[in-house]
Amino acid sequence: MPQEQYAHRNTMQTSEGPQVYKVGIYGWRKRCLYFFVLLLMILILVNLAMTIWILKVMNFTIDGMGNLRITEKGLKLEGDSEFLKPLYAKEIRSRPGNPLYFQSARNVTVNILNEKTKVLTRLVTGPQAVEAHSQKFEVKTLSGKLLFSADDNEVVVGAERLRVLGAEGTVFPKSIETPNVRADPFKELRLESPTRALVMEAPKGIEINAEAGSLKATCRTELRLESKDGEITLNSAKIKLPNLPQGSSSSSGSRQKIYELCVCPNGRLFLSQAGSSSTCQVNTSVCL
Repeated sequence: MPQEQYAHRNTMQTSEGPQVYKVGIYGWRKRCLYFFVLLLMILILVNLAMTIWILKVMNFTIDGMGNLRITEKGLKLEGDSEFLKPLYAKEIRSRPGNPLYFQSARNVTVNILNEKTKVLTRLVTGPQAVEAHSQKFEVKTLSGKLLFSADDNEVVVGAERLRVLGAEGTVFPKSIETPNVRADPFKELRLESPTRALVMEAPKGIEINAEAGSLKATCRTELRLESKDGEITLNSAKIKLPNLPQGSSSSSGSRQKIYELCVCPNGRLFLSQAGSSSTCQVNTSVCL
């Protein structure tokens, strides 16, 4: 550039003065920015206040939330708790001295699974019944003594005494095996078969004993006492057979009220008026 032109340009800039360029946001844009910044601060304060309020209402602490507390032994719940989905836990227990309640609107089901998630044991408590599904069911005392057990083969009652309090007694559709059948003190014992036969069998004998009362055996058709290899003993101060048939008496004989007990070949008993000798042969017509 020629020296004259450079000097002329410097002279023009000096005469006009330095030029200033404004940088920033002015006017309505600036006011909108301040408004958004103020609105953002208000939202932050409201959000912070809501968070503090939720923490206060839900009782959030460093130990847990609400009734839930985190302890060294696990989780601790105080008060009623509701679980909307499955709960998986190794152990569930109540506070010392307080009961543990499981409450449901329909039923409560407890399942025991194996490694393949197959149900091995199931306990269902519903509004109609309590059901237990397992291969064997057992009830034991604190000392480990068996009180009751049931499986596919048998039902075992291990208690020293089995009491049935039903007014209609106990019904056994099939046989029953027991070494002793007795009633409570001052109560009567009744063995009854309303429509079929009542059979009592024992390989070494049957003893029927009423220590403080009477013994009565009734049937509609036939009462049989049978001993194959032994004897039948009726041990009593008095033995009465009031309804035995009587044989015909001879008109020439005396009318004394002394009778002879006779036995027919078929085992039937009858009475015959006693004489100087046996009169059973005279009244054999009763055995027919």
